[in-house]
Amino acid sequence: MKNSWAIWPLLFVLIPLRAQNIEYTEFTLDNGLHVILHQDNATPIVAVSLFYHVGSKNENPERTGFAHFFEHLLFEGSKHMKRGDFDKLLLNAGATNNATTDQDRTFYYEVLPSNQLELGLWMEAERMLHANILQEGVDTQREVVKEERRMRVDNRPYGSFMEQIFKHAYSQHPYRWSVIGSLEHLNQASLEEFMAFYKEFYVPDNAILSIAGDLDVGQTKQLVNKYFGDIPRGEKPIKRPEIVEPEQTAEIRDVIYDNVQLPGVMMSYRIPPQGTPDFYALDMLMTLLSQGESSRLNKEIKDRQQKALFTGAFPLPMEDAGQSIIFSLVSMGVTPEELEAALEAEIDKVKQELISEKELQKLRNQKENEFVNQNATVFGVAGNLARYHAYFGDTSLINKELDRYLKVTREDLQRVARKYLVKKNRVVLYYLPKAEQKKEKNG
Repeated sequence: MKNSWAIWPLLFVLIPLRAQNIEYTEFTLDNGLHVILHQDNATPIVAVSLFYHVGSKNENPERTGFAHFFEHLLFEGSKHMKRGDFDKLLLNAGATNNATTDQDRTFYYEVLPSNQLELGLWMEAERMLHANILQEGVDTQREVVKEERRMRVDNRPYGSFMEQIFKHAYSQHPYRWSVIGSLEHLNQASLEEFMAFYKEFYVPDNAILSIAGDLDVGQTKQLVNKYFGDIPRGEKPIKRPEIVEPEQTAEIRDVIYDNVQLPGVMMSYRIPPQGTPDFYALDMLMTLLSQGESSRLNKEIKDRQQKALFTGAFPLPMEDAGQSIIFSLVSMGVTPEELEAALEAEIDKVKQELISEKELQKLRNQKENEFVNQNATVFGVAGNLARYHAYFGDTSLINKELDRYLKVTREDLQRVARKYLVKKNRVVLYYLPKAEQKKEKNG
């Protein structure tokens, strides 16, 4: 067939990859540490991950940024590892490692050659039991976090938009402050306060150890018991925030003047927590609007109307009520008001008309391909196993959650658009160049 290669991208969208069943073994040690093991001997690598159920929402409002700070601080060595040894030992073993923090959790991981599994377990056990919480490390990481904030938030165009969204969207819930937190709070905190945070949250009964890859289940169980079995439980119950954010009853609008060249329009809608039926429908709705060049926002606003240089939409899967964000940068000669009206028009179309069966099938295929890709690596499998257990108490969702997406109907998409994507349920931020602020002042 002439130019037959050209149909392959289309076939990839229309014909979904098939999600494979993920087998696993799980158990809980006497100290409360939940352990999940997935054996996959296809390649000689193994992912060791520790999911601590602590994020920025667990912080004292007067001491924000602690969870993210510990993401850095716990690389400062331990009782049996000098400063710098953590990365050095892993590098010499041919391994990679990193950590991430969000509002709900902190996640540490190593991806190692499988013959180095014991090294990864020893190092994570050291981090849990014997981390160095010393003034030297605290002072060093304060400077690291300051530089991170300058690079990612303060000096990056539009870098503060997520921080501003959450600041405006929440008045009481701890989601209202950013994950990176307040540098003033970190500067004011004493070493004793950092020690107390570590002893409260970085304990086995607040953690999930998830290991995936080239392992033997029986041998790995023995190693887990060897390194983690004697670590004591936390001394007191883990505190979970119980604040419920009041229902939003009116649109919130603001203008942010930033070091940007082009105005931006950021809209965010309050949505239910991850795992709820409406969340799955909203997730698929955002995919319909913005995933890929043929998505509605890209096709209509960016390509046909040429009112935006860039546009996107995504929901944030969160443990409590979260946000679904739509963001766009205006084209030259277009006002933010014109762009906002164009975005609203596309949202209104979903409210007024059912999407086509073809679009629904494409969404289902995209979700199935997404699930396959998420679990295509042992690192991805380890992370997902931990996430499903932590947030839903159901590790088996790694094999069942896709079905929840596939059950979403065209009517569900229309219903959630009408229910959640409404003005009284949203925050609208205009990002404008600082030069315009000066013009207004000089009026």
